Amino acid sequence: MFNKQFQTVTEEFLQFLWKYGYYTKDSLESTKGERVEVLKPGEWNSHAGPDFFNAQVRIGDTLWAGNVEIHLQSSDWIKHGHTSDKAYSNVILHVVQQNDISIKNSDGQEIPTVELKYDPAYGSRYHQLMQNRMWVACERFLPAINKFETHFWLGKLAIERLGAKSESILHSLEETTGNWEEAFYIHIARSFGLKENAQAFEMMAKSLPLKILAKHKNQLFQIEALLFGQAGMLTQMKEENEYYESLRKEYLFLRKKYDLQPLQVHLWKHMRMRPSNFPEVRLAQFAALIYKSSALFSKTLDAKGVSSLRDLLQLTASEYWDTHYRFDHPARKMKKQLGTGTIDSILINTIIPSIFVYGSQKGLEEFKDRAIALLESMNAESNSVVKRWNELGIDIPNAFYSQAVIQLKREYCEKLRCLNCRIGNEIITAK
Repeated sequence: MFNKQFQTVTEEFLQFLWKYGYYTKDSLESTKGERVEVLKPGEWNSHAGPDFFNAQVRIGDTLWAGNVEIHLQSSDWIKHGHTSDKAYSNVILHVVQQNDISIKNSDGQEIPTVELKYDPAYGSRYHQLMQNRMWVACERFLPAINKFETHFWLGKLAIERLGAKSESILHSLEETTGNWEEAFYIHIARSFGLKENAQAFEMMAKSLPLKILAKHKNQLFQIEALLFGQAGMLTQMKEENEYYESLRKEYLFLRKKYDLQPLQVHLWKHMRMRPSNFPEVRLAQFAALIYKSSALFSKTLDAKGVSSLRDLLQLTASEYWDTHYRFDHPARKMKKQLGTGTIDSILINTIIPSIFVYGSQKGLEEFKDRAIALLESMNAESNSVVKRWNELGIDIPNAFYSQAVIQLKREYCEKLRCLNCRIGNEIITAK
């Protein structure tokens, strides 16, 4: 019975039990028979060093303050090389599932050890989740989960997702020495590339500073020449294509003027894409945005609602693109407007997170609150992840919660982080 249970758990599972107190406290005693009382389990450490810092435990009549290390077997202390490691010299308690050997620290002192006792059902349910290969491990348990707990957890996940998206914005802000407009320009460019050409768009934006585009803000053709030229799409002579050749000549002049270095054209992808998403069309639409809106980030901060933000992205590519998706590839006449789905995707994934991180960095809660309110005022995204959660009975009323379930699936379910998930916690420790 014990060996079977031992094989189904991990150190991380024991750390989870220790952190939240999901073990039998009344019978907690050291392997020498001394009563152990946990006053503070300590701070869970996910980096190198002991598993928990700053714990407080009473062993017998003595109060100890220090670190706690957790292993499946006490002999793992030796296997992991802790005996000679000074970083573990302040470990006051060794918590294990099986005590198979007494262990000592780098000073030669024996470390008190406890075998953690807990409800076997916890280990069994944890094992079931870890071995499950369904779309999400907890599918069959979901109907019994407390709806209020799920709702609360999803709210935290939506904020977590906003925070995760903030990291790349902050990195760009650091690269641009705190220039919010420039950092925003880079990220809005990235969003025009969608998934397939996001990196190429970002590289193009970084190669073409916003201050150069600002000098030509009233000349759409020059903005197009700079964007297509820096994208590496104006490298060949095509005298039979008047629009292309005019762009190329204009770019050659501007490239020399500003000492610009274009990208390699092979960076752009077209395979398995709808023609409306081809990078040429997106670049033309992005040119329309630059032409239409100077100080774009300031405008997003001033916008009072979703409709105002959508208005900023009501864009149509210039006339040449009415009959083209690529240079020299004529197509049926159609205005190349930015679609509502793409607009909302840019709002959800770029503009709203930028407003949120601005509020976080400036200590202005009203901007963080506005970002959340904007997501709550938008319809839930329509994608395979959101649809599947709906099928599993999870209520997703708006974009705030669709972002939450995307975060849940990608960062918890796919990585089997059930121990870090409120839903997983509730399943494992259910009575």
